[in-house]
Amino acid sequence: MGILVNKDTQVLVVGITGREGSNHTRAMKEFGTQIVAGVTPGKGGQTHEGVPVYNSVKEAQAEHRIDTSIIFVPPAGAADAVLESAHAGVPLIVLITEGVPTVDMMKAVQEVKALDRASRAEGGPGIRLIGGNCPGLVTSGECKVGIMPNRIYEQKGRVGLISRSGTLTYEAAKLLLDAGLGTSTTVGIGGDPVIGTTFADVLPMFEADPETDAVVVIGEIGGADEEAAAEYIAANMKKPVVAFISGRSAPKGKRMGHAGAIIMGDVGTPESKLAAFQAAGVPVADTMPEIVELVKKALKVTA
Repeated sequence: MGILVNKDTQVLVVGITGREGSNHTRAMKEFGTQIVAGVTPGKGGQTHEGVPVYNSVKEAQAEHRIDTSIIFVPPAGAADAVLESAHAGVPLIVLITEGVPTVDMMKAVQEVKALDRASRAEGGPGIRLIGGNCPGLVTSGECKVGIMPNRIYEQKGRVGLISRSGTLTYEAAKLLLDAGLGTSTTVGIGGDPVIGTTFADVLPMFEADPETDAVVVIGEIGGADEEAAAEYIAANMKKPVVAFISGRSAPKGKRMGHAGAIIMGDVGTPESKLAAFQAAGVPVADTMPEIVELVKKALKVTA
């Protein structure tokens, strides 16, 4: 069944009538994802891409079971769209939007976490935000809630994949597929400085997932998420983990691609991340193809 999403997940697309929302709704439906509703304020009552459109998340909830919402809303309104889904109690919210103001994300993430605690205290499922500036997530062969290419996730495998990078996520998944390993679930956590879900949040899910035998973590320079992941792995993970750190040749103070991929002083350096993984016993690939070699070695795959 994978983690977070599966073939039974029912999805709401917020911003469905926009260009990106339309294109990716089609792709998600082609993958087999159950897109049951869309939201665009002022366009309620229409049908778009074969999906009923509502003016609000609450209106959609009155007619459908909503397990997950995916948000294609411009940066200025993206945080508010997240909070609309969170206050409606949607258990999983995926924010694709890039360039959301950091102050907006700080407030949204803090509020989502408070709503998550309140939901769990009342015996509910909790509320989780993935992103922003992320490609989403996909359980191979079952459900895609995001913008990943369909063809590299059609065949189920047994390697969990967590990544801060979008394009490197796709490359790693394709390499694992071509090597006969494939992926169980892929989670793109996003490359912004403030995100809703971290490596350390996802790792325990893979550790508990009977359909995942090993995990690949693709990190970047900047921030301390990789160091926190290494600490969690050392203390808790029994399944093998392989890592890759992108941007290792980047100069300090220069942003490399993602807003969060920047070295400031001694924080976020590739050296600190490599040292943390080394201390946790996690092998770090120097190149993307080496990820496959290290996974095979960890799983004792000889072919």
